[in-house]
Amino acid sequence: MSAPPELPELVTRAFDVARRAGFVSFCRNETGRLLATLAATREGTMAEFGTGTGVGTAWLRSGVRREDTRILTAEVDATLANAASAMFAGDPQVEVLAADWATLADKGPFSLLFLDSGQPDEVTPEKVIDLVEPGGIVVLDDFWPSETWPPVAYGRVDWLRELWLTDADFTTVDLMVASDASVLVATRR
Repeated sequence: MSAPPELPELVTRAFDVARRAGFVSFCRNETGRLLATLAATREGTMAEFGTGTGVGTAWLRSGVRREDTRILTAEVDATLANAASAMFAGDPQVEVLAADWATLADKGPFSLLFLDSGQPDEVTPEKVIDLVEPGGIVVLDDFWPSETWPPVAYGRVDWLRELWLTDADFTTVDLMVASDASVLVATRR
């Protein structure tokens, strides 16, 4: 068995910031590599709702290939937002806001939008569609893999995942990124 591939330097720094802050709820490496890959295909402005200490933002930034691409990220916890902001200080392509994600609504539409599925009422296709440009990508993480239809998680129908997979305005795929983790990747039609 071989060691996992090296992490980008910025992601390693973000993990260090998370450890110092005692923050353990952050983007997994499997999801992060997907984010970096998708970010490499985007231009314009990307956004993340729920920065934490900036691990997901670091993965997005590590994939950016164009100097005119921007990342806006919002974190409601001011302490976490300040930690992330300090890490990206001096990077003109990243802006960290200590604010609720709704503050980014007037700054879109975005070419890529990274959301945490932990607030299901806030991340429905209906509430997100105007935040994403046509052809834009939405990534939702923190799903438990499901091989059934309808999708089931924790003994119940996963209504949020079912909603995204059947929405007429998005083409969505459920990707298992690890044996215990799944993400949704949706493209606005």
